[in-house]
Amino acid sequence: MSERTRAEIVIDATPEAILDVIGDVAAYPDWAAGTAAAEVTEAGAAPLRPRRAAFTVDAVLRDEFELEYDWEDSGVSWRLLRSQLLRSQTGSYRLSAEPAGGTRVAYELAVETAVPMLGMLRRKAERRIIDTALAGLRDRVRDLAG
Repeated sequence: MSERTRAEIVIDATPEAILDVIGDVAAYPDWAAGTAAAEVTEAGAAPLRPRRAAFTVDAVLRDEFELEYDWEDSGVSWRLLRSQLLRSQTGSYRLSAEPAGGTRVAYELAVETAVPMLGMLRRKAERRIIDTALAGLRDRVRDLAG
């Protein structure tokens, strides 16, 4: 498994509100750049906490993949179940309340492609995915808050 790429952002919302946006898989095409389709394939123990979800992404390349989630009060982690282009993917969002208000969101991602890729290029792609996802998450949470 490759090393993980990590970034953080502070969002002016509660951890619960942020996890609800992350867990609303069906809405990803509305705010997650490059996501063409998303659906829950296995419900979880609570609403907006799916056990499994399938995605179609259409950015530089098109891929269809399925993830399995592990939800906690402090965040969510996932692992790849199947993909056309990826050999593996693990990731997580870790949330912690900030003393001055808001929530710190740390996103970690490790991807291994089915086709060999230079480490530097892979890390650059992971970094772009993370930065775009965090900005989209922040904007979606803000939009839903009104």
